[in-house]
This record gives sequence, structure tokens and C-alpha cells, in this order.
Amino acid sequence: MAITNAALPFMAQASIGTAASLFTEANSYIGVGDSTTAFAKTQTDLQGTNKLRKKVDAGYPTISGSTLTFRATFTTSEANFAWNEWGVFNAASAGTMLNRVVQYNGTKVDSQTWVFTVTVTFGN
Repeated sequence: MAITNAALPFMAQASIGTAASLFTEANSYIGVGDSTTAFAKTQTDLQGTNKLRKKVDAGYPTISGSTLTFRATFTTSEANFAWNEWGVFNAASAGTMLNRVVQYNGTKVDSQTWVFTVTVTFGN
């Protein structure tokens, strides 16, 4: 998984309980965008012209062992464009972008509701 530079010190702070704005149900978002720009660790947001951060569904994120799961539901009026990139955030705007993945996931249209699930597993 492509972890951003900003996420590294954040994770270190979180491990001792000093990180501000942890990734909780109250402030976790999945963002989708239309950019195909390659991932760079220095990026702090999605790169697309069209992009949207959606608050995670109730009960998310979840944790099981070293795996975090985030899920957001994008309704018929939201994010109707090609989903070429995605990331996990701890704020509706700005904040920390945990990761960014450049991957085509299809083109959402206004007659569709999509549920997007992100699984992040930490390991060595």
C-alpha cells in the first residue's frame, strides 16, 4: 500500500496516543478522484479535477488484528466520474491523507449507488 509521508509521523504519534484527529468514525473519509497521476509520497490530497471525500458509514472504521477497514457509500448524486484514484483521510478537507492508490475502479453514473471498502493491513 502506498503510505504518504504525512502518515508516517502520524502513525508514530498515534502509537503513543498523541496524534491529533485520529482515524475514527467521526472523522474518517474515503476520497475518490479521476486523476491517473502516479503516486508520490509527498502528495497530501487526491490529484483529480473531479474528486470527493465521503464520510465513512456508521460503524467504520473497524479493526481486526493489524487490519483496518473503512467503508463509505456514494449515493446516486455523488462522485459521478471515472474513479481512477482513491485514498483514506481523517478530515473532510485538509487533514492527513493516510494513503493514495492509483487504480481504475470504473466510472460511476448518477443512476448508481456504490459502496467502496478499503482494507489497510499493517505488516512487515
